[in-house]
Amino acid sequence: MSQQFVVAPLLVALVTAIATLLTRRFGRAQVTLSLLGSLGYLGAVALLVSKVDPLGASNVFSYQLSGWQAPFGITIVADSLSAFMLAFSAVIATAALVFSASYVDSFGQRVSYHPLFHFMMVGVTGSFLTGDIFNLFVWFEVMLMSSYVLVVFYSGPEHTQAALQYVVLNLVGSAVMLLAIGGLYSTTGTLNMADLARRVADPAAFGDFAIAPVLGLSALLFAVFALKAGLAPFQFWVPSAYRAAPAPVSAMLAGVVKKVGIYAIVRVYFTVFGAAAISELSLPGLSVPDDGSALLAFYGPVMFVMAAASIVVGGLGAVSRDDIDGLLAYSSIGQVGFIVLPLAIAATAPTEEIRVLGVAAALVYALNHGFAKGLLFLASGAVYDAVGTERFPDLGGLTESAPWLSAGFFVGALALIGIPPLSGFFGKMLVFDAAGSASAAGVAGSNAALGIALVGAILTIAYFSRAWNRGFWGEPPLLVRNADAKVSLVAVVVALALAIALLGVGFDVVMQAANAGAEAALDRQGYIDAVLGAAEGGSGGGHA
Repeated sequence: MSQQFVVAPLLVALVTAIATLLTRRFGRAQVTLSLLGSLGYLGAVALLVSKVDPLGASNVFSYQLSGWQAPFGITIVADSLSAFMLAFSAVIATAALVFSASYVDSFGQRVSYHPLFHFMMVGVTGSFLTGDIFNLFVWFEVMLMSSYVLVVFYSGPEHTQAALQYVVLNLVGSAVMLLAIGGLYSTTGTLNMADLARRVADPAAFGDFAIAPVLGLSALLFAVFALKAGLAPFQFWVPSAYRAAPAPVSAMLAGVVKKVGIYAIVRVYFTVFGAAAISELSLPGLSVPDDGSALLAFYGPVMFVMAAASIVVGGLGAVSRDDIDGLLAYSSIGQVGFIVLPLAIAATAPTEEIRVLGVAAALVYALNHGFAKGLLFLASGAVYDAVGTERFPDLGGLTESAPWLSAGFFVGALALIGIPPLSGFFGKMLVFDAAGSASAAGVAGSNAALGIALVGAILTIAYFSRAWNRGFWGEPPLLVRNADAKVSLVAVVVALALAIALLGVGFDVVMQAANAGAEAALDRQGYIDAVLGAAEGGSGGGHA
């Protein structure tokens, strides 16, 4: 059975990036190719999702990009987890690109905006599909090199400063990641995720290497993934980068790029390192699940502290902002804490049921945050395009001059607050459900998780109520009264608002897909069999 569809999204994104680069002197042709490529990418992702079938058999497919078989060759793997992440990322990317066609001026589009955008999607796609940790580093770099230029796209002093900070921090993170990868290879003898998972689960069968260094090396990797996701205490690059970048780029950074860090945490720590039992380590106060996966349990308290700090820092920062972009940037810090909080619960969960619930809650919240925050950044861009500012002291009364744009922003805000029947309600409910289930099972710290989630929910209500009252409600000043929002920009915002509503109405399908993704993340043996079993059978293979 041919498995080429596994690499189809990657190839479509790469071909589109090259095609738009070659046609950069022909403005209309470039934009047309870019939009067609985005639709092609959406179709390739839909094909992959239909093959993986997260609502049915939850197949795992792997494909070798070279003649070398796993664990030695370059392996591309698609399962329900990667399909879930790719699906909502493709929709957000398409919306952001359609928005860009009207938002970014013609000169800006000619200076490689479209190739950079698609190369960024090449990196995102490769990160979701890679089957080894070294190529995860490679795809990270492809994604980040494109985003470096897009952050500094406007070339002003503020943008250059933000981009410099963003570049330096991520270069340091990349160096640390490369150091950790080299250490893992030196210790375990492999970087293929499936092979690494089976080796750390049974070191005696593979040369009896010391498992204790894997904990330290995995901690370095975790710090890098937390930096990419913007988790506290690595969040300080987020506000300046998000405010400096063009609105559709900020929508991508918050809605998609951040989720690559979250995906890496789920894949590497639940699928790969989740099977590692560090029997020679005695860690005081560490609650180890019944399966003995002490390494994963070690990260439960770490994730909890970082998630709680992100929720509080992001929430308090958002409340004090005087501009929409600043509020949304700090809000992204807080909201990523809500994504990691149920992962912290899952890491130390005593039962498989709670563990699946925790990972599924994180996936649902990631999806909702991707759509809602992408919508809100695009809405902010449309406000700036129409009014010339997005500072609250200069705004007010947008509900009168731009009612559809205001309605779109309102839906995005309600989705993050968690009002039914929008998708955000179910995401927030699942986070509370995971914490409550862990509390009922006697998991230490679960009551604190409930308290932090409640504090975060209150802060979310506070800063979005403030944003609505100051920016959209009341009597419009002259500047706002004369605002003329572009129909094409407003249409994208409204389309995403409708998508959020549809995700809430049809949440059963979303929940099934999230559960399938969570089960795939925790099905280590299925992942190992699909990748290493495929190596024995040829250039590609699948596992149901």
